[in-house]
Amino acid sequence: MMDFTRRRVLRGALDGGAVTLALPLLNCFLNGNGNALAAGKPMPIRFGTWFWGLGMTASIFVPKKAGADWELTEETQSWKNIKQNMNLFTGLTAFRDTDPNLCHYSGWVINMTGQSPKAGGDKPGETLDTTISNQVGRTTRFKTLTATATGDVRSTVSYESANAPTNPEVSPINFYTRLFGPDFQDPNAPTFTPNPKTMVRKSVLSGVIGEIKGLEREIGAEDKQRLDQYLTGLRHLERQFDQQLTKPDPIAACIAPKAVTSEPELGGEAKIVATRHKMMTDLMVMAVACDQTRVFNMNYSSASANTTKEGYEKPHHTTTHEERVDDKLGYQENCSWFTRRSLEAWAYYVEAFSKLKEGDGTLLDNMLIYAFTDHGYARIHSLDNMAAMTAGRAGGKVKTGLHIKAEGSTSGRIGYTIQRVMGLDINSWGARSNNTSKEFGEILA
Repeated sequence: MMDFTRRRVLRGALDGGAVTLALPLLNCFLNGNGNALAAGKPMPIRFGTWFWGLGMTASIFVPKKAGADWELTEETQSWKNIKQNMNLFTGLTAFRDTDPNLCHYSGWVINMTGQSPKAGGDKPGETLDTTISNQVGRTTRFKTLTATATGDVRSTVSYESANAPTNPEVSPINFYTRLFGPDFQDPNAPTFTPNPKTMVRKSVLSGVIGEIKGLEREIGAEDKQRLDQYLTGLRHLERQFDQQLTKPDPIAACIAPKAVTSEPELGGEAKIVATRHKMMTDLMVMAVACDQTRVFNMNYSSASANTTKEGYEKPHHTTTHEERVDDKLGYQENCSWFTRRSLEAWAYYVEAFSKLKEGDGTLLDNMLIYAFTDHGYARIHSLDNMAAMTAGRAGGKVKTGLHIKAEGSTSGRIGYTIQRVMGLDINSWGARSNNTSKEFGEILA
């Protein structure tokens, strides 16, 4: 039997010269079960987030049953094809303790940092995706990728620090160019030529690191500590450059999509937002499949969502506050219409990852996606009875198809559980009432 390896290439001769041809990720490169590489190295596990604004209507959203036998409700009918690939959490609380309820802000900040902000614009810590990307995202071309369907560059729930938001991609054309333009290294290409621009950046960075090391001998202890933190970031960047200058392993699932040549219409009308969301999702799926990133974020809407409905005069946010509760239905009819469009987009997002085969399963099987919002009942800006979802099995570490009733416990439990699943060695997460060391053990395999 031939000795195949993950980097196996076919060698031959053409016109007297040697030629090589890289092979794609064939079954023979995997172990007998198809769930790891033949050498025993596990398939990469990715982490993603998905955000929608303005919560839901509990009376027609929350299933009556908990566990595996939960029913699709009036607002979640679009989840028929993804129910078994996701988990639903209800009854969560984002505790603000003595801090103010910063409308459309406190909730998602607590969900992503485990801490309550004290004022508008306050970022009490790096967001969950940043923490995880520092662990699993340093060897890919992009440490993290963020996109939004809103068309607004301010629509982000990802922060490196209080003063460093992760600006999202808003244009499908620009997103395609960034991912699959001239700087894209196709892992299945027969040849590999290192990007000259990356080589120059690596050379400059190496020189800078050398200069900084010399500076260390001339500064005090406090400055040295700050410099060490800075150097750590530079070394992470150096490893990313190394990765970009090394021929990537073949990936069978990686197929560069057709070039995006036209932008969707501008505006917040729900059909336009859905189109933009689909375009950005399809690009994000293939970016992950091609191992360009292992951490990613998608915003369907902003916290104060301005999505509009054709023939209806008010955007989603205004509707939550001004639409009366229908006497017969028992809820805000148009507000629920907007929520249903959001949840349809979530279904598309999850299903898009599940359709791509990877190893003996799908791309979704080797990731964990966290979906969250900013409020429980947006009409009164509540931070209790909030909902969240996860999708994917994280390489077999997570069970799916479950409805978990959180019974008022902190939403920080999801963030803590996710970090443990992603391999972070932490004993607790969050601050004050949101601090927790209790996983949602129901979903752990």
